[in-house]
Amino acid sequence: MIRMIMHGCNGQMGRVITALAKEDNEIEIVAGIDVSDNGENPYPVYKSLQECHIAADVVVDFSVAAAMNALLTGIEEKKIPAVICTTGLSEQQLARLDALSAQVPILKSANMSLGVNVLLKLVKDAARVLAPADFDMEVVEKHHRRKLDAPSGTALALADSMNEALNGEYHYTYDRSERREKRDPKEIGISAVRGGNIVGQHDVIFAGTDEVITLQHTAYSRAIFGKGAIAAAKFLAAKEPGFYTMQDVIA
Repeated sequence: MIRMIMHGCNGQMGRVITALAKEDNEIEIVAGIDVSDNGENPYPVYKSLQECHIAADVVVDFSVAAAMNALLTGIEEKKIPAVICTTGLSEQQLARLDALSAQVPILKSANMSLGVNVLLKLVKDAARVLAPADFDMEVVEKHHRRKLDAPSGTALALADSMNEALNGEYHYTYDRSERREKRDPKEIGISAVRGGNIVGQHDVIFAGTDEVITLQHTAYSRAIFGKGAIAAAKFLAAKEPGFYTMQDVIA
C-alpha cells in the first residue's frame, strides 16, 4: 500500500483525489496539507508539510503557486517524492524543482490526463510535417472563471511540444490587439478564454492554404486529472531521484 500526502487537500482537485483514493486499494491518503482543516477529510490535516510527522511514500500537490515555496522546503527537508500538478509557477520555483530532482524523485506535469499527454505527442508529429508546409499554428484554451493563471500550463506545454519538434525556432504571441501587421510565420499564437464552469478544453489549430486541421481535447470532469495524479503517485513512489513527466508514466 502506497502512503500519500495530499497537498491542497481542501481544494477542488484535492477533494476529487480524496474520493478517488478511497476506492483504490493500492494507495491511501494518510495526511493532508492546507491552510485549515475543513473537518470533512478522513485524515489529519496540517498547515505545512514541515508540520506533518506522518510517514508517507509520496506527496501529491494540487494547490496554488503561492503555496509552492513552503512545499519545496518541506520536500527538501523530508526527501519525499513529489507529484507537482500546480501550474503558473515562477521561473525561480521551476529552477528549484529542477535542483531538487537531484535529491528526490520529482514529477511535474502541466496536465495529468492521459488524453492530453497523448495529444502532446500528436501535435509534435503534426508540427514536424505541417509547419514546413507553411501551416500556421494556434492554441486556444478554455477554462472556468476561477482559474488564476492564463494561458494554462497545458496550452504552454502544447506550444512547447510543437516548438521542440521545430528546433525551438518559433516564438509565442499572446495578444495581437496592439499590432497592425501580418502574422509572423515563426509565431505560435496562444489564446485564453475564461468563463462559467468549463473544466478544460484545448484546441490546437494548424491552418494552411485551403485546409485546416484541428486537434482538440475536452475534459468533462476533473476526475481525469485526479486519476492521472494517482497513477503518477504510484509510478513515482519507488523511483530514483530525477525529473519525470506524465510521458514517463504512459510510456
